[in-house]
Amino acid sequence: MGEPAFDEMGSSEGCRPQYVSIRDWIAGTTGQIFEVKRREAEFIFRRKGITFAVYSEGGDPERLIPFDIIPRVIDGAEWSFLARGLEQRVRALNAFIGDVYGERAFVRAGKIPVDLVYQNPSFVAAMNGVEVPAGAYTHVVGVDVVRVGPTEFYVLEDNCRTPSGVSYMLENREVMMRLFPELFTRHRVRPVSHYPEELLATLRSVAPRNCDADPTVALLTPGSYNSAYYEHSFLADEMGIEIVEGADLFVDNLAVFMRTTRGPRRVDILYRRIDDAFLDPLVFRPDSLLGVPGLMAAYRAGNVTVANAVGAGIADDKAIYTFVPEMIRFFLGEEPILHNVPTWQCGIAGERAYVLDHLDELVVKDVHGSGGYGMLVGPHASALERSEFAAKIKATPDRYIAQPTLSLSTCPTFVEQGIAPRHVDLRPFVLFGRNVQLVPGGLTRVALRKGSLVVNSSQGGGTKDTWVIDL
Repeated sequence: MGEPAFDEMGSSEGCRPQYVSIRDWIAGTTGQIFEVKRREAEFIFRRKGITFAVYSEGGDPERLIPFDIIPRVIDGAEWSFLARGLEQRVRALNAFIGDVYGERAFVRAGKIPVDLVYQNPSFVAAMNGVEVPAGAYTHVVGVDVVRVGPTEFYVLEDNCRTPSGVSYMLENREVMMRLFPELFTRHRVRPVSHYPEELLATLRSVAPRNCDADPTVALLTPGSYNSAYYEHSFLADEMGIEIVEGADLFVDNLAVFMRTTRGPRRVDILYRRIDDAFLDPLVFRPDSLLGVPGLMAAYRAGNVTVANAVGAGIADDKAIYTFVPEMIRFFLGEEPILHNVPTWQCGIAGERAYVLDHLDELVVKDVHGSGGYGMLVGPHASALERSEFAAKIKATPDRYIAQPTLSLSTCPTFVEQGIAPRHVDLRPFVLFGRNVQLVPGGLTRVALRKGSLVVNSSQGGGTKDTWVIDL
Protein backbone atom coordinates (compact mmCIF):
# COMPACT_ATOMS: atom_id res chain seq x y z
CA MET A 1 0.00 0.00 0.00
CA GLY A 2 3.02 2.27 0.15
CA GLU A 3 3.78 1.79 -3.56
CA PRO A 4 3.38 4.56 -6.16
CA ALA A 5 -0.22 5.39 -7.04
CA PHE A 6 -1.91 3.36 -9.75
CA ASP A 7 -2.63 5.62 -12.74
CA GLU A 8 -6.03 4.63 -14.13
CA MET A 9 -5.22 6.00 -17.59
CA GLY A 10 -2.00 4.02 -17.79
CA SER A 11 1.72 4.35 -17.38
CA SER A 12 4.62 5.05 -19.68
CA GLU A 13 4.38 1.42 -20.78
CA GLY A 14 1.01 2.10 -22.37
CA CYS A 15 -2.47 3.50 -22.09
CA ARG A 16 -5.21 1.27 -20.69
CA PRO A 17 -7.82 0.39 -23.38
CA GLN A 18 -10.73 2.30 -21.81
CA TYR A 19 -8.69 5.51 -21.83
CA VAL A 20 -7.25 5.41 -25.37
CA SER A 21 -9.88 7.71 -26.84
CA ILE A 22 -9.71 10.03 -23.83
CA ARG A 23 -5.93 10.21 -24.16
CA ASP A 24 -6.24 11.15 -27.83
CA TRP A 25 -8.91 13.73 -26.99
CA ILE A 26 -6.67 15.31 -24.35
CA ALA A 27 -3.72 15.36 -26.74
CA GLY A 28 -5.81 17.06 -29.43
CA THR A 29 -7.32 19.73 -27.17
CA THR A 30 -5.50 22.88 -26.15
CA GLY A 31 -5.30 24.11 -22.60
CA GLN A 32 -7.13 27.26 -23.71
CA ILE A 33 -10.14 25.23 -24.86
CA PHE A 34 -10.15 23.26 -21.61
CA GLU A 35 -10.11 26.50 -19.65
CA VAL A 36 -13.02 27.92 -21.65
CA LYS A 37 -15.00 24.73 -21.08
CA ARG A 38 -14.14 24.74 -17.38
CA ARG A 39 -15.51 28.28 -17.07
CA GLU A 40 -18.64 27.30 -18.99
CA ALA A 41 -19.20 24.43 -16.56
CA GLU A 42 -18.76 26.77 -13.60
CA PHE A 43 -21.24 29.21 -15.12
CA ILE A 44 -23.82 26.43 -15.57
CA PHE A 45 -23.41 25.22 -11.99
CA ARG A 46 -23.64 28.75 -10.63
CA ARG A 47 -26.71 29.58 -12.71
CA LYS A 48 -28.46 26.46 -11.44
CA GLY A 49 -27.53 27.26 -7.86
CA ILE A 50 -25.58 24.02 -7.35
CA THR A 51 -23.72 25.06 -4.23
CA PHE A 52 -22.41 23.43 -1.09
CA ALA A 53 -22.40 24.99 2.37
CA VAL A 54 -19.39 24.74 4.69
CA TYR A 55 -20.66 25.99 8.03
CA SER A 56 -17.22 26.24 9.63
CA GLU A 57 -16.25 29.03 7.26
CA GLY A 58 -16.95 32.64 8.09
CA GLY A 59 -19.07 34.93 5.93
CA ASP A 60 -21.20 33.38 3.19
CA PRO A 61 -20.42 29.65 3.28
CA GLU A 62 -22.13 28.83 -0.03
CA ARG A 63 -19.69 27.84 -2.74
CA LEU A 64 -19.40 25.73 -5.85
CA ILE A 65 -17.87 22.29 -5.68
CA PRO A 66 -15.07 22.39 -8.26
CA PHE A 67 -15.91 20.29 -11.30
CA ASP A 68 -13.18 18.65 -13.36
CA ILE A 69 -13.97 18.27 -17.04
CA ILE A 70 -11.81 15.18 -17.66
CA PRO A 71 -14.10 12.15 -17.11
CA ARG A 72 -13.08 9.13 -15.10
CA VAL A 73 -13.53 5.92 -17.12
CA ILE A 74 -14.38 2.44 -15.81
CA ASP A 75 -14.90 -0.43 -18.22
CA GLY A 76 -17.89 -2.74 -18.09
CA ALA A 77 -16.01 -5.71 -16.62
CA GLU A 78 -14.61 -3.58 -13.78
CA TRP A 79 -18.08 -2.23 -13.04
CA SER A 80 -19.60 -5.70 -13.05
CA PHE A 81 -17.09 -6.77 -10.39
CA LEU A 82 -17.75 -3.65 -8.32
CA ALA A 83 -21.51 -4.00 -8.62
CA ARG A 84 -21.46 -7.57 -7.35
CA GLY A 85 -19.32 -6.57 -4.40
CA LEU A 86 -21.48 -3.55 -3.58
CA GLU A 87 -24.73 -5.52 -3.69
CA GLN A 88 -23.22 -8.19 -1.45
CA ARG A 89 -22.01 -5.60 1.04
CA VAL A 90 -25.31 -3.72 1.21
CA ARG A 91 -27.30 -6.93 1.68
CA ALA A 92 -25.07 -7.82 4.65
CA LEU A 93 -25.27 -4.32 6.15
CA ASN A 94 -29.04 -4.33 5.85
CA ALA A 95 -29.22 -7.74 7.52
CA PHE A 96 -26.97 -6.50 10.33
CA ILE A 97 -29.17 -3.47 11.01
CA GLY A 98 -32.27 -5.65 11.09
CA ASP A 99 -30.51 -8.02 13.47
CA VAL A 100 -29.43 -5.18 15.78
CA TYR A 101 -33.06 -4.18 16.30
CA GLY A 102 -34.40 -7.72 16.12
CA GLU A 103 -32.94 -11.11 17.02
CA ARG A 104 -29.42 -9.88 17.90
CA ALA A 105 -27.94 -13.13 16.59
CA PHE A 106 -24.67 -11.49 15.48
CA VAL A 107 -23.99 -10.20 18.99
CA ARG A 108 -25.14 -13.41 20.68
CA ALA A 109 -22.78 -15.37 18.45
CA GLY A 110 -19.89 -13.27 19.76
CA LYS A 111 -19.13 -11.80 16.37
CA ILE A 112 -19.01 -8.21 17.67
CA PRO A 113 -18.61 -6.67 21.15
CA VAL A 114 -22.04 -5.96 22.61
CA ASP A 115 -21.05 -2.52 23.95
CA LEU A 116 -19.82 -1.45 20.53
CA VAL A 117 -23.37 -1.84 19.26
CA TYR A 118 -25.69 -1.09 22.14
CA GLN A 119 -23.64 1.69 23.77
CA ASN A 120 -23.11 3.29 20.37
CA PRO A 121 -24.47 6.86 19.95
CA SER A 122 -26.02 5.76 16.65
CA PHE A 123 -28.03 2.95 18.24
CA VAL A 124 -31.70 3.96 18.48
CA ALA A 125 -33.50 2.01 21.21
CA ALA A 126 -36.87 3.22 19.92
CA MET A 127 -36.34 0.99 16.84
CA ASN A 128 -36.27 -2.25 18.82
CA GLY A 129 -38.92 -4.56 17.43
CA VAL A 130 -40.08 -2.16 14.70
CA GLU A 131 -41.10 -4.07 11.57
CA VAL A 132 -40.00 -2.34 8.38
CA PRO A 133 -41.52 -3.13 4.97
CA ALA A 134 -39.63 -5.78 3.00
CA GLY A 135 -37.06 -5.85 5.80
CA ALA A 136 -35.37 -2.87 4.11
CA TYR A 137 -33.46 -0.47 6.36
CA THR A 138 -30.84 0.89 3.96
CA HIS A 139 -32.93 2.18 1.06
CA VAL A 140 -30.15 4.42 -0.27
CA VAL A 141 -26.53 3.54 0.48
CA GLY A 142 -23.41 5.40 -0.58
CA VAL A 143 -20.32 3.18 -0.38
CA ASP A 144 -16.97 4.97 -0.61
CA VAL A 145 -14.54 2.90 -2.68
CA VAL A 146 -10.90 3.51 -3.53
CA ARG A 147 -8.68 1.74 -6.00
CA VAL A 148 -5.01 0.91 -5.48
CA GLY A 149 -4.32 -1.35 -8.45
CA PRO A 150 -5.75 -2.80 -11.67
CA THR A 151 -7.99 -5.22 -9.76
CA GLU A 152 -7.61 -4.00 -6.17
CA PHE A 153 -10.54 -2.09 -4.68
CA TYR A 154 -11.06 -1.21 -1.02
CA VAL A 155 -14.14 0.08 0.77
CA LEU A 156 -13.26 3.09 2.92
CA GLU A 157 -16.63 3.55 4.59
CA ASP A 158 -20.33 2.85 4.33
CA ASN A 159 -23.02 5.55 4.40
CA CYS A 160 -26.33 3.99 5.39
CA ARG A 161 -27.98 6.96 7.12
CA THR A 162 -28.54 9.83 4.67
CA PRO A 163 -25.86 9.62 1.96
CA SER A 164 -25.54 12.69 -0.24
CA GLY A 165 -23.91 13.52 -3.56
CA VAL A 166 -26.14 11.81 -6.10
CA SER A 167 -27.34 15.15 -7.52
CA TYR A 168 -23.74 15.98 -8.42
CA MET A 169 -23.41 12.64 -10.20
CA LEU A 170 -26.47 13.52 -12.31
CA GLU A 171 -25.58 17.16 -12.92
CA ASN A 172 -21.97 16.29 -13.79
CA ARG A 173 -23.23 14.02 -16.56
CA GLU A 174 -25.66 16.62 -17.90
CA VAL A 175 -22.94 19.28 -18.01
CA MET A 176 -20.46 16.96 -19.75
CA MET A 177 -23.04 16.05 -22.38
CA ARG A 178 -23.71 19.72 -22.99
CA LEU A 179 -20.05 20.74 -23.19
CA PHE A 180 -18.61 17.75 -25.06
CA PRO A 181 -21.37 16.06 -27.09
CA GLU A 182 -18.85 14.82 -29.66
CA LEU A 183 -16.97 12.93 -26.95
CA PHE A 184 -20.05 10.86 -26.15
CA THR A 185 -20.41 9.82 -29.77
CA ARG A 186 -17.04 8.04 -29.50
CA HIS A 187 -17.97 5.99 -26.44
CA ARG A 188 -20.78 3.72 -25.33
CA VAL A 189 -21.29 5.42 -21.97
CA ARG A 190 -23.92 3.81 -19.78
CA PRO A 191 -26.59 6.31 -18.69
CA VAL A 192 -27.26 7.52 -15.14
CA SER A 193 -30.23 9.81 -15.80
CA HIS A 194 -32.73 7.12 -14.73
CA TYR A 195 -31.58 7.27 -11.10
CA PRO A 196 -34.53 9.42 -9.86
CA GLU A 197 -36.95 7.00 -11.53
CA GLU A 198 -35.21 4.04 -9.84
CA LEU A 199 -35.16 5.86 -6.50
CA LEU A 200 -38.88 6.54 -6.66
CA ALA A 201 -39.60 2.92 -7.61
CA THR A 202 -37.48 1.74 -4.68
CA LEU A 203 -39.32 4.02 -2.25
CA ARG A 204 -42.73 2.99 -3.57
CA SER A 205 -41.78 -0.68 -3.24
CA VAL A 206 -41.56 -0.32 0.55
CA ALA A 207 -44.99 1.19 1.20
CA PRO A 208 -46.13 0.63 4.81
CA ARG A 209 -48.26 -2.39 5.61
CA ASN A 210 -51.36 -0.26 6.21
CA CYS A 211 -51.17 1.48 2.83
CA ASP A 212 -54.09 0.26 0.72
CA ALA A 213 -53.86 2.74 -2.17
CA ASP A 214 -51.21 4.11 -4.48
CA PRO A 215 -48.55 5.30 -1.97
CA THR A 216 -47.77 9.01 -1.62
CA VAL A 217 -44.06 9.81 -1.30
CA ALA A 218 -42.59 13.05 0.07
CA LEU A 219 -39.04 14.21 0.76
CA LEU A 220 -38.47 15.59 4.26
CA THR A 221 -35.79 18.29 4.39
CA PRO A 222 -34.43 20.38 7.25
CA GLY A 223 -34.94 23.41 5.00
CA SER A 224 -33.15 25.75 2.65
CA TYR A 225 -30.27 26.45 5.06
CA ASN A 226 -29.11 22.84 5.01
CA SER A 227 -25.83 22.22 3.18
CA ALA A 228 -27.44 19.64 0.88
CA TYR A 229 -30.71 21.51 0.22
CA TYR A 230 -29.97 21.82 -3.49
CA GLU A 231 -29.89 18.03 -3.69
CA HIS A 232 -33.12 17.70 -1.72
CA SER A 233 -35.04 20.03 -4.00
CA PHE A 234 -33.39 18.57 -7.12
CA LEU A 235 -34.38 14.99 -6.27
CA ALA A 236 -37.92 15.92 -5.24
CA ASP A 237 -38.37 17.74 -8.53
CA GLU A 238 -36.87 14.90 -10.56
CA MET A 239 -39.11 12.32 -8.84
CA GLY A 240 -42.19 14.53 -9.12
CA ILE A 241 -42.90 14.42 -5.38
CA GLU A 242 -43.48 17.09 -2.74
CA ILE A 243 -40.59 18.46 -0.71
CA VAL A 244 -41.72 19.17 2.84
CA GLU A 245 -40.38 20.46 6.12
CA GLY A 246 -41.45 19.29 9.56
CA ALA A 247 -43.90 22.18 9.91
CA ASP A 248 -45.69 21.00 6.75
CA LEU A 249 -46.56 17.66 8.37
CA PHE A 250 -48.70 16.50 11.27
CA VAL A 251 -49.77 13.19 12.76
CA ASP A 252 -53.44 12.37 13.33
CA ASN A 253 -54.72 8.99 14.51
CA LEU A 254 -51.24 7.49 14.01
CA ALA A 255 -51.10 8.55 10.35
CA VAL A 256 -48.92 11.25 8.77
CA PHE A 257 -50.47 14.06 6.73
CA MET A 258 -49.08 17.02 4.84
CA ARG A 259 -50.81 20.35 4.66
CA THR A 260 -51.80 21.35 1.14
CA THR A 261 -53.93 24.10 -0.39
CA ARG A 262 -56.62 21.44 -0.90
CA GLY A 263 -56.52 20.25 2.69
CA PRO A 264 -54.60 17.45 4.45
CA ARG A 265 -53.13 14.68 2.30
CA ARG A 266 -51.93 11.34 3.67
CA VAL A 267 -48.20 10.63 3.31
CA ASP A 268 -47.16 6.98 3.15
CA ILE A 269 -43.41 7.18 2.55
CA LEU A 270 -41.00 9.84 3.81
CA TYR A 271 -37.58 10.02 2.16
CA ARG A 272 -36.00 11.83 5.06
CA ARG A 273 -32.85 13.92 4.88
CA ILE A 274 -32.93 14.77 8.59
CA ASP A 275 -30.81 13.06 11.24
CA ASP A 276 -32.51 10.68 13.69
CA ALA A 277 -32.18 13.03 16.66
CA PHE A 278 -34.37 15.68 15.03
CA LEU A 279 -37.12 13.49 13.54
CA ASP A 280 -39.63 13.42 16.38
CA PRO A 281 -39.42 15.74 19.42
CA LEU A 282 -41.67 13.39 21.40
CA VAL A 283 -39.06 10.61 21.20
CA PHE A 284 -35.71 12.24 20.49
CA ARG A 285 -34.57 15.84 21.00
CA PRO A 286 -37.50 17.74 22.52
CA ASP A 287 -36.12 21.04 21.23
CA SER A 288 -36.19 19.93 17.59
CA LEU A 289 -38.21 22.19 15.31
CA LEU A 290 -37.28 20.16 12.22
CA GLY A 291 -39.22 16.99 12.89
CA VAL A 292 -42.80 15.81 13.28
CA PRO A 293 -44.33 15.11 16.72
CA GLY A 294 -45.76 11.60 16.71
CA LEU A 295 -43.83 10.41 13.64
CA MET A 296 -42.27 7.45 15.47
CA ALA A 297 -45.67 6.31 16.75
CA ALA A 298 -47.01 6.33 13.17
CA TYR A 299 -43.88 4.50 12.03
CA ARG A 300 -44.23 1.78 14.68
CA ALA A 301 -47.93 1.39 13.80
CA GLY A 302 -47.07 0.58 10.19
CA ASN A 303 -48.72 3.70 8.78
CA VAL A 304 -45.63 5.36 7.30
CA THR A 305 -42.27 4.21 5.95
CA VAL A 306 -39.20 6.27 6.83
CA ALA A 307 -36.32 5.92 4.40
CA ASN A 308 -33.59 5.41 5.29
CA ALA A 309 -34.87 3.65 8.39
CA VAL A 310 -34.42 5.30 11.75
CA GLY A 311 -31.34 3.79 13.40
CA ALA A 312 -29.69 2.74 10.13
CA GLY A 313 -26.70 4.91 11.05
CA ILE A 314 -25.46 2.15 13.35
CA ALA A 315 -23.85 0.66 10.22
CA ASP A 316 -21.97 3.91 9.43
CA ASP A 317 -19.78 3.72 12.53
CA LYS A 318 -16.11 3.42 11.58
CA ALA A 319 -15.48 0.95 14.42
CA ILE A 320 -18.35 -1.30 13.33
CA TYR A 321 -16.97 -1.05 9.76
CA THR A 322 -14.22 -3.48 10.73
CA PHE A 323 -16.80 -6.23 11.26
CA VAL A 324 -18.47 -5.98 7.82
CA PRO A 325 -16.49 -8.89 6.30
CA GLU A 326 -17.71 -11.08 9.16
CA MET A 327 -21.26 -9.82 8.59
CA ILE A 328 -21.03 -11.02 4.99
CA ARG A 329 -19.91 -14.47 6.13
CA PHE A 330 -22.47 -14.66 8.96
CA PHE A 331 -25.60 -13.38 7.20
CA LEU A 332 -24.91 -14.42 3.60
CA GLY A 333 -22.58 -17.39 3.96
CA GLU A 334 -20.23 -15.84 1.38
CA GLU A 335 -16.68 -14.53 1.25
CA PRO A 336 -16.38 -10.75 0.77
CA ILE A 337 -15.87 -9.62 -2.81
CA LEU A 338 -14.60 -6.15 -1.88
CA HIS A 339 -11.84 -5.66 0.69
CA ASN A 340 -11.98 -3.65 3.88
CA VAL A 341 -8.97 -1.49 4.64
CA PRO A 342 -6.92 -3.06 7.47
CA THR A 343 -7.98 -1.21 10.62
CA TRP A 344 -6.62 -0.78 14.14
CA GLN A 345 -9.06 -0.08 16.99
CA CYS A 346 -7.53 2.50 19.33
CA GLY A 347 -9.82 1.28 22.12
CA ILE A 348 -7.81 -1.97 22.23
CA ALA A 349 -4.60 -1.43 24.21
CA GLY A 350 -2.26 -3.40 21.97
CA GLU A 351 -3.61 -1.85 18.78
CA ARG A 352 -3.54 1.64 20.34
CA ALA A 353 0.13 1.20 21.18
CA TYR A 354 0.89 0.30 17.58
CA VAL A 355 -1.03 3.33 16.31
CA LEU A 356 0.76 5.73 18.66
CA ASP A 357 4.13 4.32 17.56
CA HIS A 358 3.27 4.66 13.85
CA LEU A 359 1.31 7.92 13.62
CA ASP A 360 3.63 9.15 10.88
CA GLU A 361 2.46 6.27 8.65
CA LEU A 362 -1.28 6.04 9.40
CA VAL A 363 -4.57 7.80 8.80
CA VAL A 364 -6.48 8.19 12.09
CA LYS A 365 -10.25 8.84 12.01
CA ASP A 366 -12.92 9.77 14.52
CA VAL A 367 -15.38 6.86 14.41
CA HIS A 368 -18.30 9.31 14.37
CA GLY A 369 -16.67 11.88 12.07
CA SER A 370 -17.62 12.68 8.49
CA GLY A 371 -16.68 15.03 5.67
CA GLY A 372 -12.95 14.67 6.28
CA TYR A 373 -13.17 16.27 9.71
CA GLY A 374 -11.70 14.80 12.89
CA MET A 375 -8.95 12.91 11.07
CA LEU A 376 -5.16 12.91 10.90
CA VAL A 377 -3.27 12.01 7.73
CA GLY A 378 -0.03 11.05 9.46
CA PRO A 379 2.47 11.25 6.58
CA HIS A 380 1.27 14.77 5.70
CA ALA A 381 0.98 16.06 9.29
CA SER A 382 3.59 18.00 11.23
CA ALA A 383 5.25 16.62 14.34
CA LEU A 384 3.18 19.03 16.43
CA GLU A 385 -0.09 17.90 14.79
CA ARG A 386 0.80 14.25 15.42
CA SER A 387 1.67 15.02 19.04
CA GLU A 388 -1.63 16.84 19.60
CA PHE A 389 -3.58 14.01 17.97
CA ALA A 390 -1.77 11.43 20.10
CA ALA A 391 -3.06 13.26 23.18
CA LYS A 392 -6.62 13.01 21.81
CA ILE A 393 -6.23 9.27 21.23
CA LYS A 394 -4.93 8.72 24.75
CA ALA A 395 -7.76 10.78 26.25
CA THR A 396 -10.61 9.05 24.38
CA PRO A 397 -9.19 5.97 22.62
CA ASP A 398 -12.59 4.44 21.81
CA ARG A 399 -13.30 7.39 19.52
CA TYR A 400 -10.56 6.56 17.03
CA ILE A 401 -9.54 3.96 14.49
CA ALA A 402 -6.42 3.97 12.32
CA GLN A 403 -5.68 2.67 8.85
CA PRO A 404 -2.70 2.46 6.50
CA THR A 405 -2.24 5.39 4.15
CA LEU A 406 -3.62 3.93 0.95
CA SER A 407 -2.04 5.02 -2.29
CA LEU A 408 -5.30 6.07 -3.96
CA SER A 409 -5.39 5.69 -7.73
CA THR A 410 -5.05 8.79 -9.89
CA CYS A 411 -6.88 10.07 -12.94
CA PRO A 412 -5.91 12.82 -15.38
CA THR A 413 -7.30 16.11 -14.12
CA PHE A 414 -7.32 19.65 -15.51
CA VAL A 415 -5.58 21.90 -12.98
CA GLU A 416 -3.80 25.27 -13.17
CA GLN A 417 -0.60 23.58 -14.34
CA GLY A 418 -2.44 21.75 -17.13
CA ILE A 419 -3.37 18.05 -17.19
CA ALA A 420 -1.96 16.23 -14.16
CA PRO A 421 -2.77 13.10 -12.15
CA ARG A 422 -4.85 13.61 -9.02
CA HIS A 423 -6.08 11.10 -6.44
CA VAL A 424 -9.73 9.98 -6.62
CA ASP A 425 -12.31 7.90 -4.83
CA LEU A 426 -15.77 6.72 -5.91
CA ARG A 427 -19.15 6.81 -4.19
CA PRO A 428 -21.57 4.47 -6.01
CA PHE A 429 -25.20 4.61 -4.87
CA VAL A 430 -27.03 1.38 -4.10
CA LEU A 431 -30.84 1.36 -3.95
CA PHE A 432 -32.28 -1.31 -1.66
CA GLY A 433 -36.01 -2.04 -1.52
CA ARG A 434 -37.74 -5.19 -2.64
CA ASN A 435 -34.95 -5.36 -5.22
CA VAL A 436 -31.39 -4.02 -5.40
CA GLN A 437 -30.57 -1.44 -8.08
CA LEU A 438 -27.35 0.37 -9.01
CA VAL A 439 -26.89 3.02 -11.64
CA PRO A 440 -23.55 2.47 -13.42
CA GLY A 441 -20.79 4.59 -11.95
CA GLY A 442 -21.37 7.00 -9.11
CA LEU A 443 -19.80 10.19 -7.83
CA THR A 444 -16.06 10.43 -8.36
CA ARG A 445 -14.43 12.84 -5.92
CA VAL A 446 -10.98 14.21 -6.69
CA ALA A 447 -8.30 15.73 -4.48
CA LEU A 448 -7.35 18.81 -6.50
CA ARG A 449 -4.24 19.69 -4.51
CA LYS A 450 -1.07 17.91 -5.65
CA GLY A 451 -0.30 14.95 -3.42
CA SER A 452 -3.46 15.36 -1.34
CA LEU A 453 -5.45 12.25 -0.45
CA VAL A 454 -8.44 14.14 1.00
CA VAL A 455 -11.20 14.23 -1.60
CA ASN A 456 -14.07 15.61 0.54
CA SER A 457 -15.75 18.72 -0.88
CA SER A 458 -15.65 20.29 2.59
CA GLN A 459 -11.86 19.97 2.45
CA GLY A 460 -11.37 21.48 -1.01
CA GLY A 461 -11.98 18.41 -3.18
CA GLY A 462 -13.82 18.43 -6.49
CA THR A 463 -15.88 16.02 -8.56
CA LYS A 464 -15.73 14.31 -11.96
CA ASP A 465 -18.21 12.66 -14.28
CA THR A 466 -17.85 8.89 -13.96
CA TRP A 467 -18.19 6.87 -17.15
CA VAL A 468 -18.89 3.16 -17.27
CA ILE A 469 -18.21 2.18 -20.88
CA ASP A 470 -18.52 -0.96 -22.93
CA LEU A 471 -15.37 -1.52 -24.95
